Amino acid sequence: MSLLLSEHAWVFVSMALVLGVIVGSFLNVLVWRLPKMLEREWRAQAHEVLGLPAEPAGPTYNLMLPHSCCPHCNHPIRPWENIPLLSYLLLKGRCAHCRGAISARYPLTELASGLLCALVAWHFGFGWQAAALMLLSCGLLAMSLIDADHQLLPDVLVLPLLWLGLIVNSFGLFTTLPDALWGAVIGYLSLWSVFWLFKLATGKDGMGHGDFKLLALLGAWGGWQILPMTLLMSSLVGVFCGLILMRMRKAQASTPMPFGPYLAIAGWIALLWGGQITDFYLQSVGFR
Repeated sequence: MSLLLSEHAWVFVSMALVLGVIVGSFLNVLVWRLPKMLEREWRAQAHEVLGLPAEPAGPTYNLMLPHSCCPHCNHPIRPWENIPLLSYLLLKGRCAHCRGAISARYPLTELASGLLCALVAWHFGFGWQAAALMLLSCGLLAMSLIDADHQLLPDVLVLPLLWLGLIVNSFGLFTTLPDALWGAVIGYLSLWSVFWLFKLATGKDGMGHGDFKLLALLGAWGGWQILPMTLLMSSLVGVFCGLILMRMRKAQASTPMPFGPYLAIAGWIALLWGGQITDFYLQSVGFR
């Protein structure tokens, strides 16, 4: 099997696409439930710290239970109604029981996960690099969606992937371990410094602490070398998208906007094509 996947790239890319779509179905559950699970945990901790009576224990709520159901009529989603992408198309985007509309975000997340995994498989070919980066890609997608919805980058997702980046680079998978270590350190401290400079100058928080950790995560995977490109691209895209959102939503300049998705997109691009982009730039300005 490994020989087949190594010699026939299209087979590996196709398998990565299907696997990514399946994982995308799980990401939909993760993105929806994890913030609610964390909120319940924080409320319980707050009651304990403040010495308040514990809230009555509700029904089990985790990534497995309760089973998925229609948000309109609570109709349990049967296995054949939960096939990634296909079920949405066959049901024409509506609940099989009440015909209520199903959000297009679910199939789009599945498709995005599949395409990201396919691109990684095509770029790296069969091997550990592709496997590791497919895992990272799905993690970055989940974190981006959660941050877009709740302006939250959960430690339970960020920190394990940060440590995993250091672990895989202890084997030199993407960069050397010293470069990965300093990538994590510099990535964290760079945004931490910006945060405190902004806070001292304005008295306001300019970004969340999760952004520091996300940039440290990206540095742990790609080394300190990808950080300048990641920061530049994410800042430019963030400003551009922010201006568009302000115009569309009539938002004010002080309206909080998530920065995590822009960091994730820029870091992912830098991991795959950072070297080529840098070479192209240097050639275009006459350095090479």
